[in-house]
Amino acid sequence: MKIEDYRFGAVRIEGRTYDSDVIVGPEGVRDHWWRKEGHRLQIGDLRDVLAAQPQVVVIGTGCYGRMQIPDATRRHLEEQGIEVHAAETGEAVKRFNALQQQYARVVAALHLTC
Repeated sequence: MKIEDYRFGAVRIEGRTYDSDVIVGPEGVRDHWWRKEGHRLQIGDLRDVLAAQPQVVVIGTGCYGRMQIPDATRRHLEEQGIEVHAAETGEAVKRFNALQQQYARVVAALHLTC
């Protein structure tokens, strides 16, 4: 699954443009990804990510990096044996595309705005 383009508030994946936060994985795209605290990523917000059984999770923290990832959330993923990459969403998109060349199960959780 290739992410073709990202700009503030929108991402194009496999020819389709999404204007809400998304989770992207081997099985497809889940749009309208909602987080309980918005700009603070909690373990419960990653239910769909964990269900995909990823080897690697790439977290896009927004165009300006406003979404925070608490240590407990990162630690929970790592304790599951999941490699975690986090960056502003533009960089996260590049990492997601590159990591798919190395791993079979890469999932991206992307905040598209701030």
